[in-house]
Amino acid sequence: MKSRPISLKEVKLRDGWLSRLVELGAKVVVPYSLERCEETGRIDALRGLWKPGMPKEPHVFWDSDVAKVIEGLALEQVAEPTPERARQLEEYVDIILSQQQPDGYLNSHYVFVEPDKRWSNIEQKHELYCAGHLIEAAVAHFQATGTRKFLDGMCRYADYIATVFGLGEGQLRGYPGHEELELALCKLADATGEQKYAELAKYFVDERGQQPSFFEEEARRTGRDRGFLYRDGRQFQAHKPVREQEKPVGHAVRAMYLYSGMADVAERFEDAELLAACERLFDATVNANMYVTGGIGSSREGERFTTDYDLPNSTAYAESCASIALALFAMRMMNITGDAKYADALETELFNGAVSGLSLEGDRFFYANRLESLLPYGLMSDSQAFKRQGWFGCSCCPTNYCRFLPQLPAMAYSELTDGIAANIPVDAELSHAGLSVCVTGNYPFGDSARLEVQKDCASGTLALRIPGWAEGAHVLLNGSDVTSQAVRGYVRLTRAWQAGDVLELRWTKKVRCLHADVRVAEDVGKIALALGPVIFALESVDNEGPLSAYILPEVQEFRIGEANGLPAGTPAITGRAFVESNASAGLYTTQRPSRKESTFTAIPYALWQNRGESTMTVWVRYC
Repeated sequence: MKSRPISLKEVKLRDGWLSRLVELGAKVVVPYSLERCEETGRIDALRGLWKPGMPKEPHVFWDSDVAKVIEGLALEQVAEPTPERARQLEEYVDIILSQQQPDGYLNSHYVFVEPDKRWSNIEQKHELYCAGHLIEAAVAHFQATGTRKFLDGMCRYADYIATVFGLGEGQLRGYPGHEELELALCKLADATGEQKYAELAKYFVDERGQQPSFFEEEARRTGRDRGFLYRDGRQFQAHKPVREQEKPVGHAVRAMYLYSGMADVAERFEDAELLAACERLFDATVNANMYVTGGIGSSREGERFTTDYDLPNSTAYAESCASIALALFAMRMMNITGDAKYADALETELFNGAVSGLSLEGDRFFYANRLESLLPYGLMSDSQAFKRQGWFGCSCCPTNYCRFLPQLPAMAYSELTDGIAANIPVDAELSHAGLSVCVTGNYPFGDSARLEVQKDCASGTLALRIPGWAEGAHVLLNGSDVTSQAVRGYVRLTRAWQAGDVLELRWTKKVRCLHADVRVAEDVGKIALALGPVIFALESVDNEGPLSAYILPEVQEFRIGEANGLPAGTPAITGRAFVESNASAGLYTTQRPSRKESTFTAIPYALWQNRGESTMTVWVRYC
């Protein structure tokens, strides 16, 4: 069941979770990020205002930050165009294009800071990465406006890149150090109808990891010390050809962007071997290298994967960008294969790890997303990990939210050739291929999701996913059970539809106690609480005493109520707990801690530290 993201013009979310995030992105995250890009000199760099000796020297990745914000601004215009935002969008596009060189090259750092160093450090610098984000912004601008000035400018850039890199005489047999361009080129091919851009993406995918190593030769040629993390190519997923790779390695964001690009190339060239590699790498990621929240990349050193089941909680890195990138990879695999397991992973991200880095106000962020923060707030040494920040020197995560949040409707719903696929059936109104549907039910916090057809349709397809977490779930068509028709986790029905027809997903609403694989050493003897796909955490705002002292009876009647101090309708889980304490003085003692009966409250993990300074834990001891 192949599908593709539905047009943002054809779907309006009405739920309280994803729609809030979309609105927050438009009202706060994009304007705020534009202000910071102006304030920090990122946009002045593209205006050509920086001169040697001046402060705010353009960094190698600054253009990518601006491009992501502009992409988000353009995607908002696709969904709900406004004259003021349209004017603003054009102003920034003109600023970007003003610095494009006669040969098509565009990079503020290398144009103004190191004009003689183009393509001299492809492994560790970000020229091709920035190019990818500029291309994605141009495609979004084209979708929003129908005009080609930005798109044509980026076609010139891509054409120039194709003269620099390749297998021809005098060309560099290289590939991006920080992947992203691969997927961007596939988007450019779709927008322009020019297959040459997909072929360039395929070259970058196929050349990666070939021997002799381009990165080794580049370092030898320039006399550059590659550093400990870079020497075997694993940090850049260049240790072997991509079709031979079996598990995620290296920098987590790079990896997920690479795999997304691989999926795009596999689909466009009907490359079964490459798609099989994507499936293998996805399974290895979610089954042995992903936190229960969807976070990936457990090590701060290199923002990278380490080994299978190495998922520490208090030192988890789990960069916001990495979860966003995994969501983009999962979305592609979901649409290419029609397999619900990819939607399950995507849903985990949209309700947990990919949005935990964004505050409720939209102007504070986590770069890293720990699953445990038990030290008193004033003693936390790594403020960026334990306290939401207004900006970062490397602000890839805040700017990534600008372009990620507008895409949420097209992740929840996909378009089929003749209908609609409800991947994450949150409340929405949507119309495609003659089908007009209203979705209600407060998914995933209720116990049903109803897709009601709004007008007659002579023939069309509705596909409804059965979530992996929904044990014993049923799908009904006008009251008749059609669950048995599910294939790869989707019930797909093609028929003549009449206004008032209802396709409904029903499940038992209950709190689940999750246990980690025993090879995840830190989580042995602990449980995490979940309601639907949402992972919950204990936060000190709601619970007295050190959270490390809490023990939860696994077998009990958990209660579901409304959280205090969070958006209306936010669920909270409450129930019985034991709290341990030490009666004797001294750091160590032979006396066992005493226990007293108490209660606990848990809130959605993604919303922690929105009510003041606090400690938090996802995994709790149980009895």
